[in-house]
Amino acid sequence: MTVFDTDSTAAEVIAGHDLSGSCAVVTGANTGLGEQTAAALAAAGAQVVLAVRERATGETAADRIRAAHPHARLTVAALDLADMRSVDRFAAGIDHPVHILVNNAGLMYPPLRRTAQGFESQFGINHLGHFRLTGALLDRLRDGAQAVGRPARVVTLSSDAHRAFPVDLADPGFHRRAYDRIAAYGQSKSANALSTVELQRRHGADGIVALAVHPGVCHTDLGRHLDRETVAAMRRLVAARGSNALADRKTPQRGAATSVWAATAPGLDDHGGAYLADCAIGRADAHAADPDTAIALWELSAALIGR
Repeated sequence: MTVFDTDSTAAEVIAGHDLSGSCAVVTGANTGLGEQTAAALAAAGAQVVLAVRERATGETAADRIRAAHPHARLTVAALDLADMRSVDRFAAGIDHPVHILVNNAGLMYPPLRRTAQGFESQFGINHLGHFRLTGALLDRLRDGAQAVGRPARVVTLSSDAHRAFPVDLADPGFHRRAYDRIAAYGQSKSANALSTVELQRRHGADGIVALAVHPGVCHTDLGRHLDRETVAAMRRLVAARGSNALADRKTPQRGAATSVWAATAPGLDDHGGAYLADCAIGRADAHAADPDTAIALWELSAALIGR
């Protein structure tokens, strides 16, 4: 595999790839890492579906991408991960093979809110919304793998924020315990890593390679709910782990590099279920990589969403 690192950009990672004839779906593609991921895949010739909550912002992002890449083939489609009905409508509108699914959209550190189906918003959007979307597109992903003779990729953005917060399988929705916005985000990112492990176990033989990505700490709209108190709490957590994770704040172009690498690097076909960071194979904490916990979370998630 070509060697990239923490300073690599999405444009550098995609250079030399030809994705003509393939289709990629990128959630949250209207801004930040999602837009940069979509732009890189489109630049390499993929047909890219920008899955966005607000169509107007998606069209604006598509215009920006076309300005940089005039031959980009883009479609904008509405997807609200906070409402399973919207997820189902979006998936029903995908009537062709899908070769790359990037579960990029996310929510971080909001006050306690609940989705249309009553889930805590971070667990509901970051994990359950993408869990349902991935399940709904499995047939399209299988079709994509068969069409090109190589595995389809499902790339799900996790985060090193998972490290302090296992998924509370007894109360993931904070119905009985006091709401902690940092813990809620962390457990949703553990859920992203765990669902990657179990997706690979269940569907790797179907021609699907599932990968989880830590993009790094990035300058994006994801941090719109940050306040001084939350930032101070984050710094205490990072210091307690002896980490300098907050020292290098990446640009969106650098933050998207690992997502693009996960979606396209041929050498990753044999590493399904892996946790990636800085364009390299990393390691999630044990609670976010445990196969038994991954099975339990999958079964709980299926029960919660009614599938």
